[in-house]
Amino acid sequence: MKNLILLGSTGSIGTQALDVIDYIEEDWNIEVLTANKSVEKITKQAIKYKPNYVVMSDKNSADMVKLNLRDYNIKVLGGQKKLNEIVKLDNIDLVINGLVGAAGLIPTLNTIDNKTKLGLANKESLVIGGHLVKNKLKQIDKNELLLPIDSEHNAIFRLLKEHSKRELKTILLTASGGPFVNKDRSELKKVTVEEALDHPNWDMGSKITIDSATMMNKGLEVIEAHWLFDVEYDKIDVVVHPQSIIHSMIELIDNSIYAEMSVADMKMPIQYVLQYPNVKKGIGNQLNLIKQGKLEFMDPDYDSFECLSLAYQAGRKGGSHPVVLNAANEVAVEKFLTKKIEFLEIPKLIKKALDSHKYVSNPNINQINELDKWARKFIEEVV
Repeated sequence: MKNLILLGSTGSIGTQALDVIDYIEEDWNIEVLTANKSVEKITKQAIKYKPNYVVMSDKNSADMVKLNLRDYNIKVLGGQKKLNEIVKLDNIDLVINGLVGAAGLIPTLNTIDNKTKLGLANKESLVIGGHLVKNKLKQIDKNELLLPIDSEHNAIFRLLKEHSKRELKTILLTASGGPFVNKDRSELKKVTVEEALDHPNWDMGSKITIDSATMMNKGLEVIEAHWLFDVEYDKIDVVVHPQSIIHSMIELIDNSIYAEMSVADMKMPIQYVLQYPNVKKGIGNQLNLIKQGKLEFMDPDYDSFECLSLAYQAGRKGGSHPVVLNAANEVAVEKFLTKKIEFLEIPKLIKKALDSHKYVSNPNINQINELDKWARKFIEEVV
């Protein structure tokens, strides 16, 4: 029996992780489930999986869950601090970090400190704190402690296992292009929230779906790839691939290209992490290339999808820039989802925050938190 902590169990990654656990033959004991405010959903999960702990980052929601689970032998904790600390439990085989946003960083750092294997789906951990994560990993003599769950980085991780760093020429991150893949800037002026949420390939949460529509999601993944694989930004290219069949590629110095291909299904990389290093019968559907027919590739439109350019710029400048980029984007996306701003105002607001903040070259965790708060407040005030 293996012990698992699932951070963000009611979100897209969390619910799919539980589906995979139900499918695979290995016995996983769910030690901890966490959520923010999804009281009903986590109550049902807790009754089914009977974890020892349920942690709600929202304290009021924790009180409600505690009432719901009063007849069960499950400890219910509340508050962000409890969520940050719960990953330090002993005898945990794997932590899956499926949290959304900057809240995932401290649990990531604490998991590494605890020398527990980490399945990382929280890209913000590396976007805003990649230098902190890498420093901690260097201090720990344990191979493959961090396993990426994002489909693109999971693909690159698999591909690079067969090749040395010196053989690598370029990482080719594929992007679906989202629902607006063929639209130019003039066509994006009046797109609706409903249109932006209508992703053609992937089933994701609303924030990540909007990030896909703006291509900020791919920009964040560029920064994530830089830290995960220790590769300079000049060696990370984005290729728009609308079918989402090739999840990413690597190009070697002999000009050969290796690709990882499968149907668009996040359960497949989640299963890979749960069963790593073994590969077993998969939960995902088999890819039929004949029925698929064609695969397309094109350059990103950096003018129409300015968020991708902003992410590259922030990554190259480093320091506080990715922190401000991420926080400003989170608030701008929320303003778009609540119909307070237009679609093309998202990158404008982010750029304004980046240009207005006071640069910090190597922010520590306290400075990251202050920068995050500053950027959020800045966007709120501008809007």
